[in-house]
Amino acid sequence: MRGMSSVVFLLAVIALGYWAYGQTILTQQAERRVDQLQRQIGAERDRLAILRAEWAYLNRPDRLRELADFNFERLQLLPLAPEQFGRATQIPYPLPPEPEPEFEETLLGNASGSEREERIP
Repeated sequence: MRGMSSVVFLLAVIALGYWAYGQTILTQQAERRVDQLQRQIGAERDRLAILRAEWAYLNRPDRLRELADFNFERLQLLPLAPEQFGRATQIPYPLPPEPEPEFEETLLGNASGSEREERIP
């Protein structure tokens, strides 16, 4: 009996060792993947910083003004003036929804016609 328990114990230790080794391998792979993703994130942040700098360079007011003047014949762009803006009161807002009929009127709709004529004109 003692030999059998030793064999079972030995097999359990081997199985747990194999499982622990597998978990170590999976952890190392996950760490490599995290490092790779961190490098990609850093590269994308650098790329984004470059794109933002290019965007700021291309949208300089003096450059845009020169382009608007150069292409005035085709585009006919004019500077904005306060008169070009409207007021909030000029916006045609939709009408509010009609109120729901009251509970009594709903019940009267199910009543006979004589009662309806007496209460609702």
